[in-house]
Amino acid sequence: MTTPDPQRATSPGTTPTTPSSSTPPGPATPSSPPVVSPPSAAAARQSHSHRRGRGIGLGLAAALLVFVTVVLVLFVIFNTQTVDISLVFGDVQAPLVLALVIAAVLGGLIVAMAGLALRARRKG
Repeated sequence: MTTPDPQRATSPGTTPTTPSSSTPPGPATPSSPPVVSPPSAAAARQSHSHRRGRGIGLGLAAALLVFVTVVLVLFVIFNTQTVDISLVFGDVQAPLVLALVIAAVLGGLIVAMAGLALRARRKG
Protein backbone atom coordinates (compact mmCIF):
# COMPACT_ATOMS: atom_id res chain seq x y z
CA MET A 1 0.00 0.00 0.00
CA THR A 2 1.33 3.44 -0.87
CA THR A 3 0.96 6.55 1.24
CA PRO A 4 -0.34 9.69 -0.43
CA ASP A 5 2.09 12.53 -1.06
CA PRO A 6 1.17 15.40 1.31
CA GLN A 7 2.17 18.03 -1.25
CA ARG A 8 -0.13 16.51 -3.86
CA ALA A 9 -3.07 15.86 -1.59
CA THR A 10 -6.03 18.07 -2.43
CA SER A 11 -9.60 18.00 -1.53
CA PRO A 12 -12.23 17.80 -4.24
CA GLY A 13 -12.83 21.11 -5.95
CA THR A 14 -9.51 22.72 -4.98
CA THR A 15 -6.35 23.22 -6.95
CA PRO A 16 -3.20 21.41 -5.98
CA THR A 17 -0.55 23.37 -4.14
CA THR A 18 2.97 23.64 -5.34
CA PRO A 19 6.04 23.79 -3.15
CA SER A 20 7.57 27.21 -2.61
CA SER A 21 10.87 26.22 -4.21
CA SER A 22 9.34 25.80 -7.67
CA THR A 23 10.24 28.14 -10.48
CA PRO A 24 7.87 31.02 -11.05
CA PRO A 25 5.64 30.90 -14.08
CA GLY A 26 6.99 32.71 -17.08
CA PRO A 27 8.85 32.14 -20.30
CA ALA A 28 10.80 28.93 -20.41
CA THR A 29 14.53 29.35 -20.04
CA PRO A 30 16.75 27.28 -22.30
CA SER A 31 18.17 24.32 -20.50
CA SER A 32 21.89 23.77 -20.39
CA PRO A 33 23.29 21.02 -22.65
CA PRO A 34 23.93 17.65 -21.03
CA VAL A 35 27.35 17.21 -19.52
CA VAL A 36 29.42 14.65 -21.40
CA SER A 37 32.08 12.97 -19.31
CA PRO A 38 35.33 11.80 -20.87
CA PRO A 39 35.57 8.08 -21.64
CA SER A 40 36.51 6.00 -18.67
CA ALA A 41 39.69 3.97 -18.44
CA ALA A 42 37.68 0.75 -18.79
CA ALA A 43 36.18 1.96 -22.07
CA ALA A 44 39.63 2.94 -23.36
CA ARG A 45 41.02 -0.47 -22.35
CA GLN A 46 38.16 -2.24 -24.11
CA SER A 47 38.68 -0.17 -27.26
CA HIS A 48 42.42 -0.90 -27.19
CA SER A 49 41.84 -4.64 -26.73
CA HIS A 50 39.29 -4.58 -29.56
CA ARG A 51 41.88 -2.99 -31.86
CA ARG A 52 44.50 -5.51 -30.72
CA GLY A 53 42.08 -8.36 -31.41
CA ARG A 54 41.38 -7.01 -34.88
CA GLY A 55 45.12 -6.76 -35.54
CA ILE A 56 45.64 -10.35 -34.43
CA GLY A 57 42.78 -11.45 -36.69
CA LEU A 58 44.23 -9.61 -39.68
CA GLY A 59 47.66 -11.08 -39.01
CA LEU A 60 46.20 -14.56 -38.74
CA ALA A 61 44.27 -14.08 -41.99
CA ALA A 62 47.40 -12.87 -43.78
CA ALA A 63 49.41 -15.85 -42.49
CA LEU A 64 46.67 -18.23 -43.59
CA LEU A 65 46.57 -16.61 -47.04
CA VAL A 66 50.34 -16.99 -47.44
CA PHE A 67 50.17 -20.64 -46.28
CA VAL A 68 47.36 -21.53 -48.71
CA THR A 69 49.16 -19.76 -51.58
CA VAL A 70 52.38 -21.70 -50.90
CA VAL A 71 50.47 -25.00 -50.74
CA LEU A 72 48.69 -24.26 -54.03
CA VAL A 73 51.93 -23.34 -55.80
CA LEU A 74 53.56 -26.55 -54.54
CA PHE A 75 50.47 -28.49 -55.64
CA VAL A 76 50.79 -27.12 -59.18
CA ILE A 77 54.57 -27.70 -59.31
CA PHE A 78 54.35 -31.33 -58.16
CA ASN A 79 51.41 -32.23 -60.43
CA THR A 80 52.64 -31.15 -63.86
CA GLN A 81 52.62 -34.56 -65.52
CA THR A 82 50.12 -35.08 -68.32
CA VAL A 83 47.31 -37.59 -67.85
CA ASP A 84 44.57 -39.00 -70.05
CA ILE A 85 41.12 -37.84 -69.01
CA SER A 86 38.26 -39.96 -70.30
CA LEU A 87 35.17 -37.85 -70.89
CA VAL A 88 31.76 -39.06 -72.01
CA PHE A 89 32.29 -37.68 -75.52
CA GLY A 90 36.01 -38.40 -75.91
CA ASP A 91 39.47 -38.58 -74.38
CA VAL A 92 41.64 -35.57 -73.54
CA GLN A 93 45.23 -35.22 -72.40
CA ALA A 94 45.66 -32.53 -69.73
CA PRO A 95 47.93 -31.74 -66.80
CA LEU A 96 47.05 -33.62 -63.63
CA VAL A 97 46.57 -30.37 -61.71
CA LEU A 98 43.88 -29.28 -64.19
CA ALA A 99 42.06 -32.59 -63.81
CA LEU A 100 42.17 -32.29 -60.01
CA VAL A 101 40.93 -28.67 -60.06
CA ILE A 102 38.06 -29.59 -62.42
CA ALA A 103 37.11 -32.49 -60.13
CA ALA A 104 37.19 -30.22 -57.07
CA VAL A 105 35.02 -27.57 -58.76
CA LEU A 106 32.48 -30.17 -59.89
CA GLY A 107 32.39 -31.64 -56.37
CA GLY A 108 31.83 -28.15 -54.90
CA LEU A 109 28.97 -27.52 -57.33
CA ILE A 110 27.32 -30.81 -56.37
CA VAL A 111 27.56 -29.97 -52.65
CA ALA A 112 26.19 -26.44 -53.25
CA MET A 113 23.25 -27.75 -55.29
CA ALA A 114 22.47 -30.35 -52.63
CA GLY A 115 22.50 -27.61 -49.97
CA LEU A 116 20.14 -25.46 -52.03
CA ALA A 117 17.80 -28.40 -52.53
CA LEU A 118 17.72 -29.14 -48.78
CA ARG A 119 17.12 -25.47 -47.94
CA ALA A 120 14.27 -25.26 -50.45
CA ARG A 121 12.78 -28.47 -49.07
CA ARG A 122 12.80 -27.09 -45.50
CA LYS A 123 11.13 -23.82 -46.52
CA GLY A 124 8.43 -25.50 -48.56
